Amino acid sequence: MFHNIPEVVKKRMEYLEEIDRRDRLDGTPRIKRLRQIPHETGKFISILAACAPKGEFLEIGTSAGYSTLWIALACQLNENKITTFEILKEKAKLARETFQITNLEKIIELIEDDARNYLTSYKNISFCFLDAEKEIYGECYELIIPNMVKGGIFIADNAINHYKTLKPMLDKAIADDRVDSLIVPIGKGELVSRKI
Repeated sequence: MFHNIPEVVKKRMEYLEEIDRRDRLDGTPRIKRLRQIPHETGKFISILAACAPKGEFLEIGTSAGYSTLWIALACQLNENKITTFEILKEKAKLARETFQITNLEKIIELIEDDARNYLTSYKNISFCFLDAEKEIYGECYELIIPNMVKGGIFIADNAINHYKTLKPMLDKAIADDRVDSLIVPIGKGELVSRKI
């Protein structure tokens, strides 16, 4: 996957990485920053997505589509599609631009709305990446896990740098007998759960 990333995708990734880097340094308000995952986390979720079983691929928190591009690499490999949710209009607009420029619109469906309004309608989730406002993590976890297929992979970003806020959900996931879970110290920390 990583050796054959199309040039247009690489360029868009680099462009978004630069915006994210600049946002973190120039005082851009938190809500307007891209707040995207680091490059190595992108590779990590891409590898896990490539190993996921057949089923629905979801992403909660598209931002400008950077993490979506990494997941889309796995989708191309496995002839799958991904549905991604973004609630903020400006970020959704940037994400649409990302998917159009990279020619990935056929495998990426962007829904500009709160994912929680849709999650119960997905019954065979095989992969989900959660990177949204931390206050909704627990609710999203409870909506996703019951609808995951056996072997399905759930990943939640910021498990280390937002540990205090996410502790109730993280503790629940670690103790949950429906999944095998661990926290991986890559990037900002990733909770990885695999449906039993």
